Amino acid sequence: MNLSNEDNLRMNVLLHQDLQAIRIDESKMIVYGLSEKGEAKVPLKANCKDDVYIKQVKELISTHVLGSPGGYPIFLRRWTRMGQSRTHESLERLLLLGESEAIVAVVNADDVTNEVARRAWWAMPTAENARCLLRHDDVVNGEMGKELADFLVEFLPFEEEPRAMIESARLVLQQNLITEDVRDNLWKKGQRKNALLVGFLKALPDQLPVETDEHKLLEELNDKLISLKDNVYAEIVLRLLSQAGQAYLQTVEAVLKKPSNQDVVILLFKTISNYFDSVRPNQAIYQDIDVLILDANKYVDTTATQVEDLKQILQLIPELSSFMKSILILSLIDEALVIPVFSRTDAIGSLMRKKLDHIVSPLLKEISILKGKN
Repeated sequence: MNLSNEDNLRMNVLLHQDLQAIRIDESKMIVYGLSEKGEAKVPLKANCKDDVYIKQVKELISTHVLGSPGGYPIFLRRWTRMGQSRTHESLERLLLLGESEAIVAVVNADDVTNEVARRAWWAMPTAENARCLLRHDDVVNGEMGKELADFLVEFLPFEEEPRAMIESARLVLQQNLITEDVRDNLWKKGQRKNALLVGFLKALPDQLPVETDEHKLLEELNDKLISLKDNVYAEIVLRLLSQAGQAYLQTVEAVLKKPSNQDVVILLFKTISNYFDSVRPNQAIYQDIDVLILDANKYVDTTATQVEDLKQILQLIPELSSFMKSILILSLIDEALVIPVFSRTDAIGSLMRKKLDHIVSPLLKEISILKGKN
């Protein structure tokens, strides 16, 4: 069975316009087209079951756009054969198929422009697509950046997955996508949903809106540390002793004490590891916190003589030995550390925190040392 004569005519009129994107509302049986003139729509009058009729509509669109009724799968095979050449043209054509899979392919492509993002967002405005689009510099710096960020902020109360909350927070905190008032309000919400704080830690590690003092040792050690030019250990110590560094540690401590689920723990550990990446001594993977701590201590006690930067700072300021051990311990943590626990349980909340106590308590002790509380 073919499309009704009326629908066939109206669809062909639509398709022969200079379209930028097509969207199909299958529940309302309406096809929308976006062009420079605005939005046009074709209400469908099905002469068979709706899903069968929609399939025929998509085949008509695909035949017009690609020369084949195969739709996105056909386009994907051609795209792969071409090695994704002529990327922007390919992305623009994908947006004309009226298929959700094609739009998802567009927002996840390597090189999305602000214009492509505008069209894709019109075609399928979902939170996941907004997150994908805000991973592209041209979108962040373009007109779409603020629009997508505003959407994600408004959608956050309805977001159920902590991993999505973290990523949304990280993305909207880029550059100046949101106002200072919105940022502060987001921070306040993070006191109740600390998954949001992980987003802050990832996006603004040195600009957290936290009222705290610099470390009491900063004034005493500042000149000595600055004298160690291009010393990675001196740089990380200065960073931690500053007000911004103490704010970072305070925020990490708050999340570490009460993570809501496994995703929050894993992403927090990755964030901490990234913060201390410049001084990570090796790429070893640890699944035992005691072995990790032992190796970090040995590194400072015995290996320091072989690592010039570490040797320099400990010779000049020997009292930083325990401080350096804490820094190295935090640099070595990663997702692998919690795999032995998470592979045996899907617990969340207080039960999960109880099972992680043998890992978290030692890390909180190291953070206390870096805050000058221990």
